[in-house]
Amino acid sequence: MTEFVLGSASPARLQVLRAAGLSPTVRVSEVDEDAVAAALPPGTGPAEVVIALAEAKARDVAAALVADASPAALDGTIVGCDSMLLVDGVLQGKPKTPEVARARWAAQAGRSAELLTGHSVLRLRDGAVVATASDCSSTTVHFTSPEPEELEAYIATGEPLQVAGAFTLDGRGGWFVDRIDGDPSSVIGIGLPLLRRLLRDVGVGIPQLWLGAAGGDGVGAAQLRSDANS
Repeated sequence: MTEFVLGSASPARLQVLRAAGLSPTVRVSEVDEDAVAAALPPGTGPAEVVIALAEAKARDVAAALVADASPAALDGTIVGCDSMLLVDGVLQGKPKTPEVARARWAAQAGRSAELLTGHSVLRLRDGAVVATASDCSSTTVHFTSPEPEELEAYIATGEPLQVAGAFTLDGRGGWFVDRIDGDPSSVIGIGLPLLRRLLRDVGVGIPQLWLGAAGGDGVGAAQLRSDANS
C-alpha cells in the first residue's frame, strides 16, 4: 500500500488532509526557502516561484526517505507545498516579526490579494522518483480592515508571524477575511482539488489513499518529525 507523506510542518495542512480522510506521515524538509528563491532566474513569475519551492521541499524529503531506507522510499507518494500572498506584484511569505506583520497589514487591509500555493507531488518506488507533477493554485482573498486594537491583539498572539501573508483563514485571522474567490483549502495551505489532479497524474487515486489511511490506527494520527521548519 502506498505510504502518503506530507513534506510540511504545517498543522493546518495536516488537519486538511486528516479531515479529508488521509493519515499522512509528516516529514519536514530542511530546504532553505530564501536560498531556493534567490537562485531562481531573474524574472521568474510568482506562480513559478511557489512551485519551485514546493518542488524543492518534496525532493528534499524524498532524498531523506531514501537515505533512511524508509518504507515510503519503496512505495510512497510525497507532497510538498509552499504558499505566498501576492500584493501589488510582490510575493509575501512569513513576516516572522511583529514589525513586518504590521507593515503587511497596512498594505493589505481593506483590499484584495492573491494567495498562491505551489504543490509538488513525487511518486517513489524502490528508492527512485518514478513520476512527478507540480502546479499552483490561486485564490483571491478579500480582507477587511481590522481596528488598530484588533490588529495589535492579533499580532500579539504570534499567529500571523509564521504564516504566509500574515493571516490564516482557519484561525484567528479568519475574523479579518470578508470573503474568498476560489478554493478555501488552498488558502489554508493545501488545495484538495489540485492535489487530487496531481495525484492522478502520478498514478495515485484518492480511494487508494483512503484505504491506506483505514489500515492505520483509525484516527488519522501522523508520525511527526519536527527537527526543521517548513
